[in-house]
Amino acid sequence: MTRPALRIGNASGFYGDRLDALREMLTGGELDVLTGDYLAELTMLILGRDRLKDPSAGYARTFLRQLEECLGLAHDRRVRIVTNAGGLNPAGLADAVRALADRLGIPVRVAHVEGDDLTAAHPGSLTAHAYLGGFGIAACLREGADIVVTGRVTDAALVTGPAAAHFGWTPDAYDRLAGAVVAGHVLECGTQATGGNYAFFREGDVRRPGFPLAELHEDGSCVITKHPGTGGFVDIGTVTAQLLYETGGARYAGPDVTARLDTVRLTQDGPDRVRIDGVRGEAPPPTLKVGRTRLGGFRNEVVFVLTGLDIEAKAALVREQMDTYAFAKSRPEEVRWELVRTDRPDADTEETASALLRLVVRDPRQDAVGRALSGAAVELALAGYPGFHVLAPPGKGAPYGVFEAGAVPRGEVGHLAVLDDGRRLPVAPGDDSRALEAVPEPPPPAPPAPGPVRRAPLGLVAGARSGDKGGDANVGVWVRTDEAWQWLAHTLTVDAFRRLIPESAGLPVTRHVLPRLRALNFVVEGILGAGVAAQHRFDPQAKALGEWLRSRHLDIPEALL
Repeated sequence: MTRPALRIGNASGFYGDRLDALREMLTGGELDVLTGDYLAELTMLILGRDRLKDPSAGYARTFLRQLEECLGLAHDRRVRIVTNAGGLNPAGLADAVRALADRLGIPVRVAHVEGDDLTAAHPGSLTAHAYLGGFGIAACLREGADIVVTGRVTDAALVTGPAAAHFGWTPDAYDRLAGAVVAGHVLECGTQATGGNYAFFREGDVRRPGFPLAELHEDGSCVITKHPGTGGFVDIGTVTAQLLYETGGARYAGPDVTARLDTVRLTQDGPDRVRIDGVRGEAPPPTLKVGRTRLGGFRNEVVFVLTGLDIEAKAALVREQMDTYAFAKSRPEEVRWELVRTDRPDADTEETASALLRLVVRDPRQDAVGRALSGAAVELALAGYPGFHVLAPPGKGAPYGVFEAGAVPRGEVGHLAVLDDGRRLPVAPGDDSRALEAVPEPPPPAPPAPGPVRRAPLGLVAGARSGDKGGDANVGVWVRTDEAWQWLAHTLTVDAFRRLIPESAGLPVTRHVLPRLRALNFVVEGILGAGVAAQHRFDPQAKALGEWLRSRHLDIPEALL
């Protein structure tokens, strides 16, 4: 017998998302399950530092604040809640939720998933966690849990777990699980699926986008939509953008299944409804990803304001003074300068007449980035360039983190579902696995017919979305017509990408082709250094790298413009 569709929503895309989203999703329409994603690479570092100060900490405290207002609503509406807000301490958050429920007099069964914490096996790490799949969540739900709290599971596991429990899927139901992974990937970042951070944002009202939900079917297909009357919009473009976010090639690997992104088919199914079907899955890799964070050293910065004339000469003077005097005896391990030309000629405000010269230093020793930098920078106040001032005086230097990715055999991770009554159910990995291999690039479409071209920004015909994975960045670029796809596939080569994004010129760049999405996905290795917490570049998570690419000019056929 075919089971009814599972309506599963999202109420958080990161630790710090809208506090009232939980209530919005519970009151805005029908739901069976409500998920919340709170974890990212940077979040694990933040929670690790919290745990250093307080061993009972390590979870997303804002989730408890949201739940205090909404636990009764969820209970009355029979909506189950699944969240990775447990972070480094899912057992602690589960206990805190039980205490909250007791205080409010609401009978709920709270379970949690553990086994991801491998920190003890990685000396020197602040945190080390394996990315678990959804079958621990499924075990908790099958045993009657109303709320399931996890630590580091994959973002998509928040959907694959409830789907496996609801439909009775087994670990070898790869096509169905792959469909759920794709649905979970679309939902995981909340309003990014409903017009947030969207290249063509002017096509709808995105002042306050509603959160997304998926109507998931037993065959793994789904419809992405949102509650009626909420802001934002859902169309093939918003879903495509999120599908490309923080992915690599056609094989999107996870602990439950490897989803083939090159098989995804998108269809507009009505206003604010996009159907996803055709997704194929393969056995997951034999290893689980492990994310490790550690303290990398200390960092400090100062931003000098250069106003009016002779900007380049003023910047050269500052650099010479700092190099000669501040760093003469003790030079930090890393010294980086960047001149940002925000000034314009004959400006009618002082701010628009000013450029910013940014100095960033890093070193394992706090003293090397603290007193030497702050003292020397301040001492230039009356001995530097004309108009000397800084945005803020440099401090003592702050610690920065490093994210590193590794792998561990699946069988070495003790995945456990811990039920409300204390029972601990081992979650065995599936029997099959498949080593991850790149998909050969498919044949290109026919080249476009020759015709007149015009020099114009890429973004007039293409959308883009970019993001980070450790020290790497990905930039997904897509177009909306077959004619534009013919042009894009032949024009935006790796060499062309490097010309448009000069920062990538000396780095490995891989192009992945996804014809069904009319999309190219570029992975740039090492552009983010040691990851977001190290703040290696101006945009440390590469969130705007795609928008920079869209602003670059190249020859575009006039027929597309």
